[in-house]
Amino acid sequence: MQHIGIDCRFSCGHSGIARYCRELVPALLAQDHQHSYTLFVRSTEEEWIAHLPGNAKICVAPFAPYSFAEQWKFPSLLRTAGIDLLFVPHFNVPLRCPVPFVVTIHDLILHRYPNQASLLRQIAYRFSMRKAVQRSSRIIAVSSFTAEEVRRTYGEHIAEKTTVIQEAVSSQFTPRSTEEQEAVRSRYHLPKTFLLYVGNAKQHKNLPVLLAAFRQAQLQETALVLVTGEKEASRLHTGTNVQRIESVREEDLPALYSASRAFVTASLYEGFCFPLLEAAACGCPVLAVNGSAIAEVAPPGAVLVEPMVASFAAAFKHLPAPAPSPSLHSRTWKHVAEETLSVLRK
Repeated sequence: MQHIGIDCRFSCGHSGIARYCRELVPALLAQDHQHSYTLFVRSTEEEWIAHLPGNAKICVAPFAPYSFAEQWKFPSLLRTAGIDLLFVPHFNVPLRCPVPFVVTIHDLILHRYPNQASLLRQIAYRFSMRKAVQRSSRIIAVSSFTAEEVRRTYGEHIAEKTTVIQEAVSSQFTPRSTEEQEAVRSRYHLPKTFLLYVGNAKQHKNLPVLLAAFRQAQLQETALVLVTGEKEASRLHTGTNVQRIESVREEDLPALYSASRAFVTASLYEGFCFPLLEAAACGCPVLAVNGSAIAEVAPPGAVLVEPMVASFAAAFKHLPAPAPSPSLHSRTWKHVAEETLSVLRK
């Protein structure tokens, strides 16, 4: 029996990588009873761990991603764990990783949009990713767009070991009742009609264009609600009828999507874009940029426009009506787990 390790240190938080880890790993364990597993986590107190199938050992790896401890202490822990293969749902693999490994590449964001990253961080990011893609046994890309980014950046020889495995939408994202929608409006002090953005406020998210378009559209009795935190969000010039919420409870997201008039994003670069598909699964119309992975994964009925103020302002005035039935994403995490397991077996 082969012994597979999974680096789950990114599983906490609201990032796309955290969601990927929390959804994929349980589905993977439920699918596979032929291999033994060790999950490396930052803390055993993480709630999702309590609901895992019983065929995995939990090992605490209290090493922050991108830290010196990750480079110097994590390899020793991997060695003593006795694993034959390491699956890393990101690219931050220790340089002295003692076993073969498979990585997932979600995007090449800092290659295209450095955001506020220091020059040192950019150099470390590029160095770490290059070493990961070069040394990996296999690479999983979460979209064809990301796979093409990998090919363009690292060459055909890397593309030959890359497999596209699109992500899925959790089963919790379904249309919610009027009562649930009213409850979430009350909890977050939201108006009756609002447009919704969910995500961070980094450079590539293009929020200044979204805000400028909202001002130009001059929508009557409609607010723009931004679910976004971090330091970049505090610098936004939001203006009238714009409300910012730093964080939303995970269990409130389906009702929030269901209550909104439309989900909107002017993001210039996405490796996949969970919120877009989550919103559609809740019956919420979608307005987004026609580019990056958005154009690949956007559901039927989504309105895709150019990333310009005039384009979004015009689209704000002619939003699509809510669909009579939600746009269901055909993939489940069971599908993702099956395809991922096939790569690990290879």
